[in-house]
Amino acid sequence: MDPNTLVLIVVLLLVALVVLSLLRAVQIIPQATAAVVERLGRFKAVEEPGLVFLLPFMDKIRERIDLREQVRSFPPQPVITQDNLTVNIDTVVYYQVTDPKSAVYEIADYINGVEQTTTTTLRNVVGGMSLEETLTSRDSINGQLRGVLDEATGRWGLRVARVELRSIDPPPSIQDSMEKQMRADREKRAMILTAEGNREASIKQAEGQKQAQILAAEGAKQAAILAAEADRQSRMLRAQGERAAQYYQAQGQAKAIEKTFAAIKAGRPTPEMLAYQYLQTLPQMAKGEANKVWLVPSDFGAALQGFTKMLGAPGEDGVFRYTPSPVEEDLPKPEDDSDEVAEWFNTQSDPEIAQAVAAAVAEARTPVAGAIDAPPQYPPLSQQQQPPSAYAQQPPPSGRHGSTEL
Repeated sequence: MDPNTLVLIVVLLLVALVVLSLLRAVQIIPQATAAVVERLGRFKAVEEPGLVFLLPFMDKIRERIDLREQVRSFPPQPVITQDNLTVNIDTVVYYQVTDPKSAVYEIADYINGVEQTTTTTLRNVVGGMSLEETLTSRDSINGQLRGVLDEATGRWGLRVARVELRSIDPPPSIQDSMEKQMRADREKRAMILTAEGNREASIKQAEGQKQAQILAAEGAKQAAILAAEADRQSRMLRAQGERAAQYYQAQGQAKAIEKTFAAIKAGRPTPEMLAYQYLQTLPQMAKGEANKVWLVPSDFGAALQGFTKMLGAPGEDGVFRYTPSPVEEDLPKPEDDSDEVAEWFNTQSDPEIAQAVAAAVAEARTPVAGAIDAPPQYPPLSQQQQPPSAYAQQPPPSGRHGSTEL
């Protein structure tokens, strides 16, 4: 081989080696990553993220460490509880490397160390609990595991942030027993709730019947009070109407008698006329239903003669003739009692009676404590709108026993 060619090959190899060494000497460390650098086999430094220059053939990167918080799920581990039951517990550990140098030089495999520490600590903690406590004390177990792991892994340059129990699986027989117990508890609660519901329904129904009877009694009481008030007012109005009618009838009879008496006095009847009228009255007197026998006295003529002498005076021929009394123009007027009988035509209720009735109605309408619905309220009968009464609309009579012309 030509010596020049050999020299050229050697030079090219040297240049390639230098370029390769320069490329390996320049390293880029990503964000949230740390690089442990060794020089000649010994620890030199922990390089931060960015551009790093190494000495060729002297410095090298031992390991790149991820500084982010990491999550590691470990397979289920069989653990024996205090009551000698084996359960499989699946754990999840959240950790973060805080010292890359310790994580590389203090332990060979910190992941395996965390797993084994978690398993042993979990068995220690759960071994002092029963199955029921284990199932209901997840937070307590998580806190104890975190404290022990954080203390144990601190010298490894790790920080355990959180430990979670993902699942606790008891044996199938225990699960079946738990399901049966849970089913029995549900049936028990259902029966209790059903019994309580029936009891509440019975109580509510009894209270409803009680309130219904109370309201019915109140309604009957109120209706009786209102009916009594209505009957009282109707009787009062009927009595006042009859009294007013009798008063008007008496006024009419008095007026008729007055007119008849005035007409008789003005006509100046003779004794013959009076005797004739007397004889015409006798058959009417005998028509009564209680008159079975009618006796005419034998001295009937003497009785008529005495009656004629009493009413008449003897004339020049000795015959008795009726001499009427002179007509008096200024006769005394009957006494005016309009003010005395004015109250007869007043149909308003007595205020004291109306007040007593209103108090009774208000007491009857007082709601009962615990009533479902309050009874409807009605105004007292005395305050309700009454139909117009014929007697109430008539003014009291005035003048001499009224001025009605019959």
